[in-house]
Amino acid sequence: MSTEPETTENAEPGTPGTEVTPAGGAEEADTGQAPDTESGDGGAGEMSEAEGGDAGAEPGTGGGDAGVGQVSEAEGGDTGAGGSDRGAGQVSEAEGGDAGSEPGTGGGDAGVGQVSEAEAELRAQQVERERIEQRKAEKKAPIESGTRLRGKAADLLAAVRAVESGEKPAATVFEEPRPAPRRPAPEPERRPQPVAPEPVAPSAAPAPETVHAVRQVLGEGGAPEALAPQVAAALGESAAEQLRADPWQLLRVAGVRPEQADGFARALLGTGCGPDDERRGRALTGWLLEQAALAGHTALEMPALLAALAQRGVPEPDAAVQGAIAEGEALVFQDALEEAGTAARSDEDGAEEDEERPVRVLVGLERYALAEESLADGLARLVNSAPKQDGSAADWERAAAAAQGSTADLIRAVAGQGLVLHTGGEASLAEPAALLNAARSLGLRAWAATHGPIGRNRFAALLRQAGGPAGEAADASRQPGAAGGPAGEAADASRQPGAAGGDAPGRPAADAPGTGVPVATVSGLLAGLEGPGRDADGALDLDLLVVLDAPQLDVETAALLTESMPDGARLVLAGDPAVLWSVGPGRVFADLLAARICPQVASRRPDPGPLGELVSGIGVGELNKVEAPGKELVIVPVRDAGEAVHRAVQLVVDSVPRAIGVPAEETQVITPGHGGAVGTRVLNAALKERLNPGPGRFGGFDPGDRIVHSLVPGRAVPGRVVTADAEGLHLSCEGETVVVPKERVEQSVRHGWALTAHQAVGSRWPAVVVVLPGDAAQALSRPWVYTAFGRADRHLSVVHGVEQALPRAVAEVLAKPRTTRLPVLLAPQVSGA
Repeated sequence: MSTEPETTENAEPGTPGTEVTPAGGAEEADTGQAPDTESGDGGAGEMSEAEGGDAGAEPGTGGGDAGVGQVSEAEGGDTGAGGSDRGAGQVSEAEGGDAGSEPGTGGGDAGVGQVSEAEAELRAQQVERERIEQRKAEKKAPIESGTRLRGKAADLLAAVRAVESGEKPAATVFEEPRPAPRRPAPEPERRPQPVAPEPVAPSAAPAPETVHAVRQVLGEGGAPEALAPQVAAALGESAAEQLRADPWQLLRVAGVRPEQADGFARALLGTGCGPDDERRGRALTGWLLEQAALAGHTALEMPALLAALAQRGVPEPDAAVQGAIAEGEALVFQDALEEAGTAARSDEDGAEEDEERPVRVLVGLERYALAEESLADGLARLVNSAPKQDGSAADWERAAAAAQGSTADLIRAVAGQGLVLHTGGEASLAEPAALLNAARSLGLRAWAATHGPIGRNRFAALLRQAGGPAGEAADASRQPGAAGGPAGEAADASRQPGAAGGDAPGRPAADAPGTGVPVATVSGLLAGLEGPGRDADGALDLDLLVVLDAPQLDVETAALLTESMPDGARLVLAGDPAVLWSVGPGRVFADLLAARICPQVASRRPDPGPLGELVSGIGVGELNKVEAPGKELVIVPVRDAGEAVHRAVQLVVDSVPRAIGVPAEETQVITPGHGGAVGTRVLNAALKERLNPGPGRFGGFDPGDRIVHSLVPGRAVPGRVVTADAEGLHLSCEGETVVVPKERVEQSVRHGWALTAHQAVGSRWPAVVVVLPGDAAQALSRPWVYTAFGRADRHLSVVHGVEQALPRAVAEVLAKPRTTRLPVLLAPQVSGA
């Protein structure tokens, strides 16, 4: 497949014959390039294959019912496609003509730079991780494993105990989870004043002399000297010495493959190194665990890890894993495969012996292990503690009685529980909106948080529509500090009727002046740039938090949220369980749904119209035929990659604006990957040529270019280029002014006319064009199709070249499983709930 997959769920570490890589599947060709990610080369975002050549011609028009339906093209349009019935009722496009749409320039003045939302979140996350690690270090008492091990697991346990008194702490090896006392999170700056933007903290930048020394070592080993800044940042001040003593430390740099590190080691060490070098085994163990995290796993089962090491030519995988554990580079756990408690049996003499309990042995990186344990502690605290009595039971019941159906169920569940899960599609968002308005009418400090700014602004509009006259509450995108808007332009939400709950008896709504409707992004909330801020204990200053797009929460973000919840507060996690999972490791929402530790409310509101019917069917594995009298759905068959690009551009520039009335700037293209003949790079180049031609004089960008900014992996914020100067590239992203330093442009900014499904999740557009070239068949799955097709509000065009692979993917290809420990960690903590 030449299309570069954007999903991180295709890898199955340890499977014989496969490679543990971020793109998954069989081992990719060695390109010498770092993986292409949303946050720049080598990050943890969208994983890439080596960019392939042109896709082979696919007929795309042959017989067989593909299940969606074929639609004839516009008169005067260039289809080049035949006429098989693909299922969903034939809909013709409008007649020919050239739209010639001109893009808007977006934006407004760059203004004074601010600390970016993503940067502030990175700093807050680093502080929180340090706090979690300190808490773990304070657990001095050894924790009994509670079971008997045999074979390799027993050897590993013995090895870990042998180093417990050494320099490397091993107190966390094979430990059973236990709740820890909650410590308040550090209070971030509530409303920071505008300052010069910096992509990273000044102290994080490696010293020039360190970079120079690393460059010399890289040159001696034949490695690209351009890697020097990344190596220095990964290894610290002594990077050159570490690299010379252990050349396989080069694997700590994202994008470097084992084959490249092996060649570098041979060049530096000569005949003094080989496949059995213990340094190589330790480094490969850490590298495989990193690749597993990129694929969504928080840990790997021991057999899978050992098999992957053997596949990489490590002669003694057991010794390699033991070495990594002894050096503190990995942690090992045992998780029971049945309920706690030890069965007893009688031997021949009548004495009772403990029957051994089956366990699975897992190995993982410390950062994800600590985050998952912290998340389990926080969730258990919410489940096991009674929420504050904000409003009487009669008040809550009156609010529920005023609602209907599943909305009333949600209000009743939240009234008496600290943690509630809510599931449903786009139409179900009306229920959290009703809950939020009801809670604020009872005097609760209630807020909602979404995955991205598009979702935030849409939910803010929904709140205004549901709770009060449109326009009375200001848009949340104009919050001071978060969105760059002047303080005072947004109305005080605590005084808005309905939308903010009004002035409830006993205690007014807790909005800060000028913050608008009570909606923030998750990143802005954690960074202190949006939302209610923090209280004196460092917890979020609220009584109820509704987190939308909950499937996008990875374990680290979810841990930060739960640890930030004050005692007695209520947390509602809401989302569509059928969409793609988070880019980061973990499957928090799915694990909680499976664990059934708290009330779950399923919305009974179906998504309306033909698109709602189509997407609902996909969610249950059926690609149904739907009637589309208003041209809500158009299928465009194509034969090859070149035709797919041509037809996608024609739809955006001409057909959709003319036939549907949606301009090009409100139409989003979605494709399975970044690379390949019909990836985002090719599509964006073709769309730029038609919509905003220019020389790309600002690092490949021109004013008016549509872009996505991704400083943090997994979060793509759409926007437009405003201008560029000595400070960097000035962007307007959903009302926020962002300045990207020129050295960060290549890593964090992409053109945004075409996105991957992972970049598009959490957002919706009036019209969407999904491009499925013939070589994308292997990248398709039910969650991918559900997510991509579900991004359209009014119109969906499908450029279809995968024939029967589309209905087969919807019916048979589920999400790749992820190995996580959250259900096991939760079980003993909430068993009494």
